[in-house]
Amino acid sequence: MITTVQELNNRADLARKVLNQVRLRILVCAGTGCLANGSLEVYELLRDTVAALNENVEVVFDHEDSCQKTAIAVKHSGCHGFCEMGPLVRIEDPNSERHAGDGILYCKVRPEDVAEIVERTLQKGEVVDRLLYKHPVTGETYTYQGEIPFYAKQTRLSLANLGHIDPDDLGEYLAQDGYQAIAKALTDMTPADVINEMDASGLRGRGGAGFPTSRKWAAAAQESDPVKYVVCNGDEGDPGAFMDRSVMEGDPHRVIEGMMLAGYAIGASEGYIYVRAEYPLAVKRLRQAIKLAKDEGLLGNNIFGSSFSFEIHIKEGAGAFVCGEESALIASIEGERGMPRPKPPFPAQKGLWGKPTVINNVETLAAVPYIILRGADEFRKYGVPNSPGTKTFALTGEVANTGLIEVPMGLTLREVVYEIGGGVRGGREFKAVQIGGPSGGCLTKDHLDIPLDFDSLRSVGAMIGSGGLVVMHEGTCMVEVARYFMNFTQNESCGKCVTCREGTRRMLELEQKIVDGEGSLSDLELLEELAVVVQDGSLCGLGKTAPNPILTTMKYFRDEYLAHVEDHRCPAHVCQAMKSYFIIAEKCKGCSRCARVCPANAISGKVKEPYVIDQETCLRCGACVAACKFQAIEEVA
Repeated sequence: MITTVQELNNRADLARKVLNQVRLRILVCAGTGCLANGSLEVYELLRDTVAALNENVEVVFDHEDSCQKTAIAVKHSGCHGFCEMGPLVRIEDPNSERHAGDGILYCKVRPEDVAEIVERTLQKGEVVDRLLYKHPVTGETYTYQGEIPFYAKQTRLSLANLGHIDPDDLGEYLAQDGYQAIAKALTDMTPADVINEMDASGLRGRGGAGFPTSRKWAAAAQESDPVKYVVCNGDEGDPGAFMDRSVMEGDPHRVIEGMMLAGYAIGASEGYIYVRAEYPLAVKRLRQAIKLAKDEGLLGNNIFGSSFSFEIHIKEGAGAFVCGEESALIASIEGERGMPRPKPPFPAQKGLWGKPTVINNVETLAAVPYIILRGADEFRKYGVPNSPGTKTFALTGEVANTGLIEVPMGLTLREVVYEIGGGVRGGREFKAVQIGGPSGGCLTKDHLDIPLDFDSLRSVGAMIGSGGLVVMHEGTCMVEVARYFMNFTQNESCGKCVTCREGTRRMLELEQKIVDGEGSLSDLELLEELAVVVQDGSLCGLGKTAPNPILTTMKYFRDEYLAHVEDHRCPAHVCQAMKSYFIIAEKCKGCSRCARVCPANAISGKVKEPYVIDQETCLRCGACVAACKFQAIEEVA
């Protein structure tokens, strides 16, 4: 049990001493992406193979004699972030001159690679070149993780421990100054001091709106009700977003500590982590972390011998996108249908069960321990004046290196896409990026040098949102992109307010009409008018931002909309309804394969003679193109 700050310091010192005794440390990524690609098999085989060498693979952080200098510790970790290259295996020498936590990084490791890794790297000190990262553009090969541009260009504060610690081992978190921030707050700071430090840091909510965290905390703190709550919003529903999931999976104790600091600041003794049930690994690791913290006295009554007590519960959500909105989330925890409630009153005055409640998302809470322990000035060294600190992004789409990144606020889109992401996949031309999830906006190549911060993005009609970044190349139809996101938001509309329920439905119908080649100029006018109405009249923030993809694509890619409605042509050759297929007689061998796969029986002819396609009957599905071995079918858009 850890009952005093001194005992916490002793345990942390012991954990660091044990870590330094390890000769080699092998960390296998056990984030969701790498697990799906077979990293668990790699981890288990590595442990068994190393153990067969009579090496100590078990490290116990509360016993000084748990390992020796000869030990090779094989551990699993949370997400390393470099998802495109998984499964990932990093081999560290804790006693080397390299930066702490850096090491040889092997990419796309398979179970059949384990024997070679053990023989050549662990036993002979050689590097397996074929498993190293190779830059997709320059062709340069990198041995150490810290030298890879994907990592070298990042600044990891909230993600500092991800990929570097075993999330199921409390000792590893303690070795990285875990729970030191709450210890500092309880011994050296009043609740008001904590809020003032947060105010000085300028931290703004990382869940989308960018609301100052300290103002939310201060509003709840001044309420006189003796019962208050802290809620961690882990309901990450944006397509392509996985930042919060990765933090909960890879560094759960940090989330817990952030909640404790919020609870101390506002006078709450109870907290809830709302996490969607589609994140079973996050739920599992959070439950384990809460249990370990309670067993050691870090959660519960009179923490570190103080008057502060705190308990945390987990509430699994059913996956409704609208439950990412704070009042809908509260309703869900209370057992009601997740639907937004009118504001005011705001949750800080009347939230969970009518009590003052602070709701922050996972990334926001993960930043809090750093600020309290290191100080607001240290946090403000990163970012820009109105958006201090760093921001995590899920970099996905047609970019060479997809994954989880953390960069200073104010870094440009160009730096993220080309320096960290390695450029557009396959050397194709950048066309657009969808930023901020389905409620975000689409930006063009003209915005590549725009700073990624709250105010700069808002000025061009976009938003940081939760941090989804989907990169698109020149072969993308922006009208179809807007239709796709509108389909998502319409399906996820809770239906409580007419503006959102009916407005998103009508906007989707108009977008579908346009991609089907049946749109008109009047439809474009109506679409814009509807978007403004939904933006102004919806009850919650999700409804108000739902038209953003339509408004930004119509603003920056209006020529594509005009091509669809005036010429009935899709410039990107994506919209199926605008495609026509013709058989080139000179190339056709009369094999009849195309006719046999056509679901509409639109292709006719005689064997060994050129076939023809009936344009009236053709469904434009493209099955004939895929079936033809002679490239005799031409697609015209």
